[in-house]
Amino acid sequence: MSETKIDTNALGEKIVNVLKTIYDPEIPVDIYELGLIYDVFVNEDYDVKILMTLTTPNCPVAETLPLEVEEKVKSLDAVKSAEVEITFDPPWSQDLMSEEAKLELGML
Repeated sequence: MSETKIDTNALGEKIVNVLKTIYDPEIPVDIYELGLIYDVFVNEDYDVKILMTLTTPNCPVAETLPLEVEEKVKSLDAVKSAEVEITFDPPWSQDLMSEEAKLELGML
C-alpha cells in the first residue's frame, strides 16, 4: 500500500505566487504583502481554503476580491477547488503588512 503524499508546501508556494498577483485596488501592494491572507489550507484532495480579511469591512471590493482570489487559485492545475472565507477577526491593521509593503507605501 503506497500512499501518494501531496507536496502541500510546493502547492502552497504556487498559491502564494498567485496571491501576489492580486492587488487591493486602493493600495498599490498585493494582498499577500498587505497581510490580508491569514491562512491557506490544502487537503489531500487538493481542495484549498483561504482565510483572508479585507482592509475594512466596507471595502469597495468586498464582493469581487474574494471571487478573484478563488478564480485565480482554482486556475492552478493542481487545485481541485478553492474556497475563500472572509474574516474580520482579528481585524486587519498596518502591523500585518510586510516590510516590503511598508517600504512600498513609504511607511518605513
